[in-house]
Amino acid sequence: MTILVILSVVAIAVLIAELAIYLYVVGSQLTRVADKLEGCAGVVWDIKANAEPIESGVERINNTGRVIAGALPLLYGMAEGIVDGATYEPAQETEPRPARPAMKRRRTRLQEAVGYSPEGS
Repeated sequence: MTILVILSVVAIAVLIAELAIYLYVVGSQLTRVADKLEGCAGVVWDIKANAEPIESGVERINNTGRVIAGALPLLYGMAEGIVDGATYEPAQETEPRPARPAMKRRRTRLQEAVGYSPEGS
């Protein structure tokens, strides 16, 4: 056998080994994904089982909501009638008064603190 045939057989064997390793890695990852999806499917079935009793209640809630939505214009009109009679209107002053000072003469206490009295006492 020539060296070229031997190298070709070795190359094919290495290629098959690499493909086997690759398929093993991909298979193990797919197995983990399948396990997690199985767990998720169990959770989804539990949620579906828990939601089934609620379905009839949702229909009642929707019907009640429709009744309330139909009554809102009437309630709004009644509320407007109540507010119209109770609206506060402040008394209007005829002429605004000017601001007046709080005291007649402003004085400082700093002078008294040092013993000076401007009135001469």
